[in-house]
Amino acid sequence: MNWFPLLKTVLIILNVLIRYFYYKEILNIKKFILKKGGMKLDYSLSEEQKMFRQSVRRFAQEKVASLAEEIEESGNYPDELLQMMNQQGIMGLPYETKYNGGGGNLLMMCLAMEELASVCANTAMVPTTQELGAMPIVVGGSEEQKQKYLPKIASGESRISFALTEPEAGSDVASMRTKAHFDGRNYIVNGVKRFISYADVADVMCVFAKTKTLNEENVSAFIVDKNTPGITIGKKENKMGFRGFSSCEVYFENVMVPPENRLGEEGDGFKIAMKTLDKTRPLVGILAVGLAQGALDTAIAFTKERKQFGHTISQFQGLQWMMADMAMQIEAARQLVYKSAYVIDQGELGGAKYGAMAKCFATDVCMKVTTDAVQLLGGVGYMREFPTERYFRQAKLLQIVEGTNQIQRVVIANQLLK
Repeated sequence: MNWFPLLKTVLIILNVLIRYFYYKEILNIKKFILKKGGMKLDYSLSEEQKMFRQSVRRFAQEKVASLAEEIEESGNYPDELLQMMNQQGIMGLPYETKYNGGGGNLLMMCLAMEELASVCANTAMVPTTQELGAMPIVVGGSEEQKQKYLPKIASGESRISFALTEPEAGSDVASMRTKAHFDGRNYIVNGVKRFISYADVADVMCVFAKTKTLNEENVSAFIVDKNTPGITIGKKENKMGFRGFSSCEVYFENVMVPPENRLGEEGDGFKIAMKTLDKTRPLVGILAVGLAQGALDTAIAFTKERKQFGHTISQFQGLQWMMADMAMQIEAARQLVYKSAYVIDQGELGGAKYGAMAKCFATDVCMKVTTDAVQLLGGVGYMREFPTERYFRQAKLLQIVEGTNQIQRVVIANQLLK
């Protein structure tokens, strides 16, 4: 009997089975990767998102742009502009619909803040600061606390600030000196906070203070109504830029806070603060993107009008290359911020890393682009008649707030080494 044809048939069948199971396993691996978000990069904008961005752009150009310099110079933010943002639904974007918010989509918030920051960074900072103040309630609050505070914050009826930084505790949160002692009925808060944005106009503050748990000092977080006796708002800081929204010292002297206003358990404050910053850092990044884009747009318009040696300076290759580099850097920063917002919105791993990357890279880009924008305008770029001077001053703050860019690099490195 000739066994060769039978053996050949068996080998063919085995080969087909091996190929089938091999490709099936490859397909399963791909599905696993996509499920975990390792290769899922589709954060392109929907038509709804594009329309929303266009509506905010129109609002920014028609209602905000003409007031930008006045807001920066006066140091006062007009209430009527705040009300317009409420009507546009911008203030409620970071919060879920059940709290009368716009859905809590970070990418949508980024789209709005980029458009506002491109014409008036002070205006973009208002809802950004509001979200920073409310985020401890979002990430660490009970449902009862959320129902009590978030709807009013989302509607703009109530303003809130984030009270973490102290004179001796900036990047080193653990060294804070503000204390909260439980006397059996209330927590008694004593201490000083510094550089607290919105403190003079806020109705509520999320305050971080040290409590004692198991004989160890831990940071705890509290929701504190600003009209509570014992709270004193210090002078407004005289800032180099972003003068249109206030930053103040806040003094707490025997301030009584009921235990139901504590966020989470005693000792959860540091975790709540870090989760808050992980979710809000992309917004600082997108403010930087918008501000940088505004500076580039101003520089391009100027170079197309300014003539030297018989030509507009936009025709000089050296300046063209500068503008090309600026545009590339802005787009790279924009895409990194969008990616970080997408990762956080999807609840994927890596949110802390991407948020730190987005904040650090975008704000460094903003500082460079605004510096180059001043250079492109030459002498007039240094004068207050042109917005490049304002963009330049404002860019510096973004490298410092919500964790300096040196701290962001520490966060990124820690995530990589995990």
